[in-house]
Amino acid sequence: MSQLLTLELSDDVYAALQQQADAIGLSVAELIVTSLDGQHRLLTGAKLQPEVQPEEAHQRLLSYAGAISLGYATGIDNESIDADLAKAYTNDF
Repeated sequence: MSQLLTLELSDDVYAALQQQADAIGLSVAELIVTSLDGQHRLLTGAKLQPEVQPEEAHQRLLSYAGAISLGYATGIDNESIDADLAKAYTNDF
C-alpha cells in the first residue's frame, strides 16, 4: 500500500534537491522517497539485507579464497633469494 503526499518546498530547497537528484540520475520525487525510506530503515532498525547464516557466510568467504603459483619457489630457506639479492645489488641502474 502507498500513500500520496504533497509537499511545499522553498525554491532554494527544491533547487538543492534537484541538483542532488540530477547528480545521481533520479527525479526529485524519487530522491525524496529514497531518502525517507533510508531514514525509516535507520529509525526502525530494519535490515537492508536478509540475515545470512554463519555457514553460508563462511562458504561465500571461501569462494574468494584460492591459490596462485608464481612458477618458482618462495620461502625463507630458498637459496634463490640470496642469488636474486646479489644480482639486484650488483646491477647498475
